[in-house]
Order: sequence, then structure tokens, then C-alpha cells
Amino acid sequence: MRAAGEDRTDWARVKKIARAGGKPDRDSPEVTPEQFARAVVTRGGLPRPGKALLSLRVDRDVVDWFRSQGRGYQTRINALLRAYRDEHLK
Repeated sequence: MRAAGEDRTDWARVKKIARAGGKPDRDSPEVTPEQFARAVVTRGGLPRPGKALLSLRVDRDVVDWFRSQGRGYQTRINALLRAYRDEHLK
């Protein structure tokens, strides 16, 4: 649908809400500051367990290679370790 320039948004409903002053309806109540403060953003919408601080000895060339890939190298290392674990749990 996106390639054809179409989507599933009910634009008539959006325009009606905008004409009413943009007030949310019962399907989308306003978020309170307390709710916003407790909000958690996750990738893929799945909650992840907390992180553990770890001291780990890794060969220098391996660390240098991951760092050369740019920002997020620790996240990529974690993703590889998770994939390895998941594969061995099967």
C-alpha cells in the first residue's frame, strides 16, 4: 500500500478531530506526566531484561574491528551473543 501512496489511516476522522480542536477521543486519551515518566521504549516492542555490567577480556583485534563499525558496537556484540545463545537453546 505504501508503494502505491496509500495507507490505512482514516483521514476523514483525523480531519474531524483536528476541526474539533485536536482533542483526543476515548480511543487515545491524553498521557499524564506520570505515565510519560514511567514509559519504556524498546526495540521491536518486546521488553528486555536489564543489563549486567561485565568485565570481559576480548582479543584487541576483535574489539578494534567492532569499534571500527561505528556507534553501537556494544549493542551489536550483545546481539551476536544473544543470537548464539538462542541458537544453542534450540
